[in-house]
Amino acid sequence: MARTNANEGRVKPVDATLGTMHVLRRERISPSFARVTLGGGDVAAFRYLGFDQWFRLFLPVSEASLSRLPATLDTFAYLRYLAIAKTDRPVLRNYTVRAYRPDGPEGPELDVDFVLHGSAAEGTSGPAATWAETCAAGDAVGILDEGLMCAPPADRSSVAVLVGDETAVPAAMGILESMPRDARGTAYLEIPHPDDRQSVDAPEGVDVRWIVREDAAAVPGAAALSALVADALPAGPFYAWAAGEQALAAGARRHWVSGGVPKNAIRFCGYWKARRH
Repeated sequence: MARTNANEGRVKPVDATLGTMHVLRRERISPSFARVTLGGGDVAAFRYLGFDQWFRLFLPVSEASLSRLPATLDTFAYLRYLAIAKTDRPVLRNYTVRAYRPDGPEGPELDVDFVLHGSAAEGTSGPAATWAETCAAGDAVGILDEGLMCAPPADRSSVAVLVGDETAVPAAMGILESMPRDARGTAYLEIPHPDDRQSVDAPEGVDVRWIVREDAAAVPGAAALSALVADALPAGPFYAWAAGEQALAAGARRHWVSGGVPKNAIRFCGYWKARRH
């Protein structure tokens, strides 16, 4: 089964060219999340769309890294990216816009939330998480806007069901804050620690359920999927969105399809795949 149908009905970005931004500040916002605020450079050209707007993030590994990147990232451009020597090839990851402020103290600001796995100090975290814990003001990154995955049909924009693990929390927060204020629905969001709960400006009619993963050895997303399946589907048409660990995204889609939800009313994406023991 495909891990995503994100390209179906995708809202493309206004400007799909590579831009540069700089770190304004970073902070640890909870046990499992760090937030990096970007600005400067080409930030004024960034067009914020809300919802789960995502982008390619290029983290330089040398002074030459960002000067050698392609302006876009189609198949041929990606092959050229792979041809860059590893000593200069920047780290490439996909991230979601957590928040955008057009009127920050130094101009427009873009917040990016990173899930922290392992420890940068101990060398057990991945390159993006390590960067999020160690970056400094002024550090440059490359940003390539990719638009939205979440695009509810007009007749299903007022009721929604969202489900995700911690890697999907930033995207889910963006969706909740962009939904119509009279929207209804439920969001099932799994997190590793009770203090990872976040304040979110969700519509009053949307029940945001924070599901704390009690077993540290459990596969992320399993608890959220169980909670989703245990509840009855909403009455009437609704839009369904699932993201995070692959089994969660695919399992949620199967659950909705078996319940009669049309496939064009479902958006799912496996951000990553857990190792099975």
